[in-house]
Amino acid sequence: MNSVILGSSYVLAHTPDMVIHNGTTQTTERIVNPDGDYLKELPKHIRSYEDAVNYWPNQVYIGNATPDDLKEVKFPFYDKPFENASRFGKFGEIMPEDEFTMLMQICDVFEVVKLDKDFVAATKDKLAKDPMIDESMMARVEDGYDLSEIQGYVDNKEAEGLYIQDKLVGCVKQAHDIDVNLSAEVMHENLAEKASSVLSLLYAVRNAGLKKEDVEYVINCSEEACGDMNQRGGGNFAKAEAEIAGLVNATGSDARGFCAGPTHALIEAASLVKAGAFKCVLVTGGGCTAKLGMNGKNHVEKGMPVLEDCLGGFTIVVAENDGVHPEINLNILGRHTVGTGSAPQHVIGSLVADPLERAGMKITDVDIFSPEMQNPDITKPAGAGDVPMANYKMIGALAVKRGDIERKQLAQFTKDHGLVGWAPTQGHIPSGVPSIGPGCDAIMEGKINRLMIIGKGSLFLGRMTNLFDGVSFIINGNTAAAESEEAGVSEKEVKSLIAEAMKNFAESLMNGEEK
Repeated sequence: MNSVILGSSYVLAHTPDMVIHNGTTQTTERIVNPDGDYLKELPKHIRSYEDAVNYWPNQVYIGNATPDDLKEVKFPFYDKPFENASRFGKFGEIMPEDEFTMLMQICDVFEVVKLDKDFVAATKDKLAKDPMIDESMMARVEDGYDLSEIQGYVDNKEAEGLYIQDKLVGCVKQAHDIDVNLSAEVMHENLAEKASSVLSLLYAVRNAGLKKEDVEYVINCSEEACGDMNQRGGGNFAKAEAEIAGLVNATGSDARGFCAGPTHALIEAASLVKAGAFKCVLVTGGGCTAKLGMNGKNHVEKGMPVLEDCLGGFTIVVAENDGVHPEINLNILGRHTVGTGSAPQHVIGSLVADPLERAGMKITDVDIFSPEMQNPDITKPAGAGDVPMANYKMIGALAVKRGDIERKQLAQFTKDHGLVGWAPTQGHIPSGVPSIGPGCDAIMEGKINRLMIIGKGSLFLGRMTNLFDGVSFIINGNTAAAESEEAGVSEKEVKSLIAEAMKNFAESLMNGEEK
């Protein structure tokens, strides 16, 4: 039987100071145009924590509203606060930067994170109140250091500063004097990924009703790479994160595929569980500091707040079929092959139309499609348009071409089978997986039966190939009962045949026939 999705989690860390100091758009600008208007104007466009919590797409991400609710909000979203917004949601939370900074220190096992002792004293009790942070994690909090010592590391360019409201409160030191793979910048980026992933792992275990010791395998599918000069992307984020989260019975590994990574990892997880190798596998991905404020120039230019101010994280729990939860259907897999080509219509055809055709299904047999779910509030001002809608139009056009719908139904198709994007532009984070939590809820509630997750990736970014990439799979309602019923009928038939054969054999013995 197919594996099931027991639960999921989605978390955000609001990190406005990291936008300014660590996002690559900003770090690049400080090199090429340090005295330009953008860096001077940027601080005026940074959102407060309250504004980030009150932001509609963020509330959808953590589960306090559904994607269907967002459809009813007039675009743009950033100027329409969410009423009665909360830090905590069904799937996770939006953690403020001071607490997240301390969580990074908790996740550090090589003493590269140094925090100001006054900052630790002011923040420690706040973090301890978080329902996911237990005593074993709080025991990892260090008392802190003199700010002058931290300032010295930053001034000597041995460390990346950690700031709260533009005030230095700590640093991430380099882990090696000359190895660029262990530089302060890379260590900062990797620890931010690790902390956001750990937070999502903790929520996923809770949301799925698991004990920590139930988890047997973890797959990390973020876009960062940890290693040293001899194996710069060796990993293993997954096991490092499982350690901090207290998943004592888990091992794990990393899977990389740019934005398509999560979908590849989920197919791998579902296959491992279906094969019986592991009973419970967690697929996780943390946030990417490089992408903070990625489209900041466009947002500032248009007088908007910088909306890319949160690190994202998610975890999906894949387990043995329990007869209840939605299944990952491994019988219907889409794949962009080497020979597919990079034309958008070919990509969508290979990921959507081809697997459905092999299964004898129409495009309209899928209730909801979840491709790249980027928030249009972020991408449209930057000139990238509405990414989810562009995908839905291509899928709809394929449906017209195949005769699944009429041309006049195209506009309605995008409404009925599509969603409004709400995910932060954190690379792998928006690629299909944000829909799994609310989509599984909709399946469990009987509102839909099939959800297609579509992961797409730009492999050419690594300068190793010009190929595009992508895989897809379907999540559907649980079929274990139907399969058991079919299996039961077959078993009865087998028993009947055996009984008849034994009867005939006995009769032949009685008649003195040869055996």
